[in-house]
Amino acid sequence: MKNLLFILLLIGNTAGAQTDEALVKEVVNTAYVSGIQNGGSIADIRKGFHPTFQMLRFIDNDVKPFGIEEWIAAIEKNRAQANVTPAPRTEGKFISVTVSGTAANVVLELYRGDKKIFTDNLLLYKFNEGWRIVSKTFYRHP
Repeated sequence: MKNLLFILLLIGNTAGAQTDEALVKEVVNTAYVSGIQNGGSIADIRKGFHPTFQMLRFIDNDVKPFGIEEWIAAIEKNRAQANVTPAPRTEGKFISVTVSGTAANVVLELYRGDKKIFTDNLLLYKFNEGWRIVSKTFYRHP
């Protein structure tokens, strides 16, 4: 009887806790899909991306890094242009999420309408303040 009570108490205490996988998905959805791809708040972007974040772009057979502050500046510039019409909503589809201790790897496909536009590979670390995106590579679909 004591063992059953202990098990029920243990289940009750962990039922409300989010798994690391769920927390990783939440950061990716809030900071990246909603924040960057769909015009969300810059504060949400900064909260979800580590200040040392680098997007590694493959251009002309070379790797060109692009930091988060450069990316945010480009986003703010585009948002400030009054004549720019908003892009259709981007939807993210998680292909895989792998969590190993304080490191996570996410493969995410992005769609606009029925068209796949990107396959992203995001790397995250779990800091004292929570999960944050530290790196991205991607493939832009034709």
